[in-house]
Amino acid sequence: MTLPDDVTRLRIAAEIGLLISLFAIGLRLRVPPTDRRWMLPLRLGIVAMIVTVASIAMLGVLVLNLSLGVAVLLGAMIAPTDPVLAHDVGVRDAGDVELVRFSLSGEGGINDGTAYPCAVLGLLLCGSGTSSDVHWSMVGGIAWGIASGVGAGWLLGFATARIVAFLRSRHGQALGLEGFFALGLIMLSYGVTLAIHGYGFLAVFAAGVAMRRVEHRTSGQKTSKETVGIVDSEDVEATSTDPDKAHAFVAESVMGFTIELEHIAEAVLILLIGALVSRYWADMLTWTGAAVVAILLFVIRPVAIQLALIGSRASHHQRRLISWFGIRGVGSLYYLMLALEQGPRAELLPLVPWVLSIIAMSIVLHGISAAPLMRRYA
Repeated sequence: MTLPDDVTRLRIAAEIGLLISLFAIGLRLRVPPTDRRWMLPLRLGIVAMIVTVASIAMLGVLVLNLSLGVAVLLGAMIAPTDPVLAHDVGVRDAGDVELVRFSLSGEGGINDGTAYPCAVLGLLLCGSGTSSDVHWSMVGGIAWGIASGVGAGWLLGFATARIVAFLRSRHGQALGLEGFFALGLIMLSYGVTLAIHGYGFLAVFAAGVAMRRVEHRTSGQKTSKETVGIVDSEDVEATSTDPDKAHAFVAESVMGFTIELEHIAEAVLILLIGALVSRYWADMLTWTGAAVVAILLFVIRPVAIQLALIGSRASHHQRRLISWFGIRGVGSLYYLMLALEQGPRAELLPLVPWVLSIIAMSIVLHGISAAPLMRRYA
């Protein structure tokens, strides 16, 4: 793989991987949207994101001698945490509401969408040169992008889950093919939201959360697995058309397919990242790159988390875990490719080794530490 020749292909691959993972994460979060548990993921996905991007932008301008636009783009690239590679620290199944796992999963679902306006701001600054040239109408665009993304995704996820369960339980139609249903809903929510100029990543995440909410409302206190029960191959049609089990069966079937697809996407994207690292490894071995990695992981991320969680019910130990497990990966790859596609390549290509260094070190450090730290925490 070489840059900039393969930028578009890499951007599309990362985009597909993110969409699958965001939908899968949404399906795992079995918590009503009005539940106060959502406050921590929202703080992490919005407040910590803004603090991280601003801190990296300041570092870029004051220390790394980057232009303001390129510095903001660097922040947008390395601020989002990764929903694809965070299996060991995310929720283990639908209904897992443990504070650290739920917060990290929710953050990964939210901040890949909230990073987009930061990337757009960086691209605008690269084009205009000064922040004064960025029109205040962008604030309205950001508000619309977030609201329309969440709204469209929720509406499509909720309506589609209801319609499919109704067709199955009342008319014995729309049976099987849960995989195509999952892919169709992902593409529909993403495409519709982009068409109305919303943030598609937020829409896909919201669609997954909405589908799980439909199941939660019908299953009540039981988990979806308890509602469905043990299903033999001969009982699949009877279970999928049972009015009391149809919603839970759809949600579980779609989640099972999506998780398998997510694992395939993860393997492919890790290979692509490895191919890039093999191409740029010599440029990655610099003191500047090492300093950027260390400052992000050991200074900026912890400070951003502490600020975002002021007044929250998270303990000091939980805050330290959340601070450490800010895994970077596919989201950073996507925004790097997006910037190279649309921004000034001559100024952005020097950032490639830094971003790859952060991704590689994050995968290694968090991969080694995730299982033992989470076992000790549990």
